[in-house]
Amino acid sequence: MAKIKITQIKSVIDRSERQKRTIEALGLRKINHSVEVEATPAIIGMVKKVNHLVAVENI
Repeated sequence: MAKIKITQIKSVIDRSERQKRTIEALGLRKINHSVEVEATPAIIGMVKKVNHLVAVENI
């Protein structure tokens, strides 16, 4: 599988609890924090749910 780099670009303050938990499940902690993960269907689905809060790039 391909790897993707996910970077949190916006705050989770004033977001729904579901979005906060999704960001946490992706392994993101604060703004400008990045993680590299495998691009599995589950991860891609989570990224789509919070795409307004993160930036994604292929590695």
